[in-house]
Order: sequence, then structure tokens, then C-alpha cells
Amino acid sequence: MAKTANIYTRVDSDVKDRAEIILKELGIPMSNAIGIFLRQVIIHNGMPFDLTLPAPSPLALENLTKEQLGKELQKGFDDIETGRLISADEVEAEMKRRYGI
Repeated sequence: MAKTANIYTRVDSDVKDRAEIILKELGIPMSNAIGIFLRQVIIHNGMPFDLTLPAPSPLALENLTKEQLGKELQKGFDDIETGRLISADEVEAEMKRRYGI
């Protein structure tokens, strides 16, 4: 029988709870899932997935809360006050470059 070792870690309770629900549906105990992850680290000689930030996406007004909209508008006012301005042509070129629109 293989020797086992204990791992003690702290994780956000919401993350743990949500993961447990999914793992339960898959029939995989949390300890097995962690073991699978660690085996994949060994197989890949690193993280078994890319660690990247998601590509930025344009803000959609209908998806913003009132508070989020206020923060975005404040950023614009702050830019105007500090002279951080660019032309509409530059904005259009950057939107085409980033988002293809």
C-alpha cells in the first residue's frame, strides 16, 4: 500500500463549497481531486493549465451596476482633470486593435 501524507491548507469557504458541489456530482471526493491535481502538476512539470489574465473586454453599460457606472465615470473625469486625453481617432484605432471593432 502506498504511503500517504497529510496536506493542510486554508481556502475561501465559498470556493470550497462550490467545488465540493461539483465534485460530488462527479463522484470525486475532495482529497482525490487534490491528488489528481498534484499528479497533473508532476506530469506537466508545472501547472496543468495556463495562468493568464482574461483578455479585457469593452464595458457594456447594461451590465454595470449604478456604483460601477459611477466609478467608471469618475475615472473619465479624473483623466480630464489630469490632462490624460486622447483623440477619438486614437480611441477608434485602439478599439480595432484590441477588440476588432
